[in-house]
This record gives sequence, structure tokens and C-alpha cells, in this order.
Amino acid sequence: MRLLLILFALIIVGCQSNQPKSLPGAPENTENLTVSAAASLRDAFNEIGELYSSKTGRSVSFNFGASGALQKQIESGAPVDVFASAGEKQMNEIADKGLIDAATRRDFARNTLVMIVPQDSKLKLTAFADLATPEVQKIAVGNPKTVPAGQYTEQLFENGNLKNTVQPKLILAEDVRQVLDYVVRGEVDAGVVYTTDARIAGEKVRFAATAPEAGHSPILYPIAIIRDTRQKQAAQEFVDLVGGAEGQTILQKYGFASARK
Repeated sequence: MRLLLILFALIIVGCQSNQPKSLPGAPENTENLTVSAAASLRDAFNEIGELYSSKTGRSVSFNFGASGALQKQIESGAPVDVFASAGEKQMNEIADKGLIDAATRRDFARNTLVMIVPQDSKLKLTAFADLATPEVQKIAVGNPKTVPAGQYTEQLFENGNLKNTVQPKLILAEDVRQVLDYVVRGEVDAGVVYTTDARIAGEKVRFAATAPEAGHSPILYPIAIIRDTRQKQAAQEFVDLVGGAEGQTILQKYGFASARK
């Protein structure tokens, strides 16, 4: 019996010695990080997420959508660790409700508003004012109630005295990627999206005009950690990566400009 106990002990020790050892400085918490981010960030953040996982050993899940819709989810108690918005308005509103850690908030990118048309369009549109012409019958834009791009577009139409003329032509989309899809499929005559979205479509669409920056509020992207996150350190590492040199290089690769002019 004693011999059997000794053999059993040796087997246990041998098994333990074969277990993988934690590397010095390796994260102890490998729980999945949840990031709610504006739809226009999809491609850039997917790549940043891969970099984050390779650096930290943690997995990250993204919830992409219209910033206003994501805001409502957070206000309703959705389990989110980090919020990245395409507009200051949505971040300001959840900040006013005490839902973010204000000290972690930062602007990390800037974008531009552009008008695009289907690749095979015969319309000669070169300025936003051309949207008022009778030849243009359908214009896809983000729903201004929830989509920051739609809110910037609404400002642009108001400041350009186009709102009353183009209002009957508007096809409202749930986010900028849906606007892009409408244009790619030729279901509308034109659409208003971010430069970054139009670049992703490549030759499937044509640039028609770039909106003057003076025509709308600055298109800045803020990011912040949600106050009640259980993964403060992991969330901070993601925010730091987005704002750091590597994250900024990825964002610029997809057409985003620096938040600092």
C-alpha cells in the first residue's frame, strides 16, 4: 500500500510539472472584453482587436452599430466595458448620466463627410448643392436620431439651405454601412457617408464631393471606459492601444485622421 501511495504521489508531481507556467507579467484575467463601437470603426477595430489579443492574451468582442443605438444599450445596462462613439453628442449624454469613467475619455480619431454615387451612375454630381436637382430622386443618409453621420449631414443640409429641398428624397439608414450598401447596390442616386466607409467600398462607388468642414460640427471619435466595468485594467489597455502609436497607425491605414489637427 505504501508503495502505491508513493507511486501515486510521483505521478501527481509529474503531471504538475508538465502544466504550462504563466509568463512573467502575463495577465491573470482572461475574461472576454466587450467593446461597443460605431459602425464606421468596424474594419479598423477588428484589426486593433487582433493586435490587442496578441499582446495581452485576452479576447475582445465587438458590438458595432449606430452610436445612438449603442448609447441606448449602455443606458439600459448592457454589459459593456468600452464605448467608442462616432460623435461627441452620444458620449456627452452618457457622461452626463455618470455611465463612463470620465478620466479615461479621449478623442482618438477624426473623419470627413463625403457624397458618393453608384459606380455606373450617369448623374454628374460634383457638389452637395447638386442633390437639389430634379434628377436626384433618392438620397441615402444615416437616421439623424441615432446615427452621428446623419446628424452631421442634417447640419450640412441646414447650413447649405438644402434641407427643405432634399427632405422628401431622403432614405434613412440605421448606420453608415447601410447607406454604403444602398449606394453599392444602386438602390439610391447618392449617399452621404464617411470617407473611411467610401474607401472600403473601393471601385464599387464613386466619390462625388467632400463636405466643407465649416458646414457641420467637427467629426471627432471619443472613447471611454464604462464606469461599472469589472475589467478596468483590461479596458484601459485597449483604450491605450487605440490611442497609442500602433492603434493610430491602423486607424490611419483605414483613412481616419488624427484627432489632433
